[in-house]
Amino acid sequence: MTASTVFEAFAGSKGFEANFDGLVGPTHHYGGHSFGNVASTGNAKLVANPREAALQGLAKMKALAEMGYKQGVLPPQERPATWLIRDLGYTGSDQEMIAAVGNTNPGYLSAMCSASSMWVANAATVSPSGDTNDGRVHFTVANLQNKFHRAIEHRQTERTLKVIFADPQYFNVHAALPMLAALGDEGAANHTRFCRDYGVQGVEFFVYGKQHWGGTVEPQRFPARHTLEASQAVARLHGLRDEYTVFAQQNPAVIDAGVFHNDVIAVGNQNVLFCHEQAFLNSQQVYAELNRKFGAGFNLIEVPTSAVSVADAVKSYLFNSQLLAKANGKQRLLVPEECCNTPDVWAYLQHLVQDNQAIDELLVFDLKQSMQNGGGPACLRLRVALTEAEAAAVNPAIWMNGALYARLSDWVKRHYRDRLAEGDLVDPQLLIEVRTALDELTQILNLGAIYPFQRHGSDE
Repeated sequence: MTASTVFEAFAGSKGFEANFDGLVGPTHHYGGHSFGNVASTGNAKLVANPREAALQGLAKMKALAEMGYKQGVLPPQERPATWLIRDLGYTGSDQEMIAAVGNTNPGYLSAMCSASSMWVANAATVSPSGDTNDGRVHFTVANLQNKFHRAIEHRQTERTLKVIFADPQYFNVHAALPMLAALGDEGAANHTRFCRDYGVQGVEFFVYGKQHWGGTVEPQRFPARHTLEASQAVARLHGLRDEYTVFAQQNPAVIDAGVFHNDVIAVGNQNVLFCHEQAFLNSQQVYAELNRKFGAGFNLIEVPTSAVSVADAVKSYLFNSQLLAKANGKQRLLVPEECCNTPDVWAYLQHLVQDNQAIDELLVFDLKQSMQNGGGPACLRLRVALTEAEAAAVNPAIWMNGALYARLSDWVKRHYRDRLAEGDLVDPQLLIEVRTALDELTQILNLGAIYPFQRHGSDE
């Protein structure tokens, strides 16, 4: 199917979904910082290839754009986080501070060099204008307070989103919730929206790991990062209607099995929820509420444990996939190559596309560099449903097309290393390389001076 035919299928509707993928940063390495993320901790200390990682992500963006989907690019954050090193009492030049941290506590420096902002499913929670009281698209930046290397992202995320979605007539970007345990917010990785049309009222589905006040069932091995209280606060900030909002608790047992976010065990789009049977606590009640609030036509595809174990779901990232609407009213499922290499998962997927009435096509992508660090196709993208008028108000330089793909690919090849280990992070040349690359990127994407090094070193 050509790009024009897919886009024409959505052009007559009241809206469409855009995917904004995170561009992998130059300091992509395997630090193993994310306790509870089996792939992240299991591959710690391996040698990474930042250049390959970025090119793999760009290839996915280009492919979706060529299929006719609206595809945007979100830039990486500046790393190392030198402003934070200075805030922690280190002195001297930036290179001297990096050397001081790296030579005494390399794990500390590794966390402050993490390229985890590429997983923009954790950047924010997004509510389209069809759902909000004021008719604007609302973003609430995720605080990610559970993990040190991610909790330092929110100020830059807010600046970046406010530059890309700048028009207050159409967009409202909220700052992150307060950095409190009771308000742990992991963003869109724990949020799904169901709708008949992207531009009209939908049902917003918030999944949380625990209830800070009054909750009784929690995981015992790994932390529940997202609270009910955070989801409720986001729903209030976005002006959502109770009759179109559902809150559900993630099954604590699957969190303990390595399902650190809901998007590792479930994915949804339009009228389809594709999930594992162990995804939710009290799942039958959850399904009943979704059916009631969505109305006729809600389509549940529940994968039984007998077909795919939770361990295989985590290993393959079957559910950390993208459901993409097609012109024929069905969905295509974009999965990582790891699904092909997991026999039970691949057998299930073959059966799914042959027999299911909602999903009839598979797309397989090589995202090994991201996968080894614990993030698959769904982690790499933030979903934003837009009307044509709203899309026209987005910074136009970030929309993926052939010319931007060529320019960004060339940029990556010129600026990124093809090998990066934890020990390389103290190299004083790396900081120069990163800043040179990001300075050029802000010009390519017309972002202005968004980075701390462009703002006299301040992250405020």
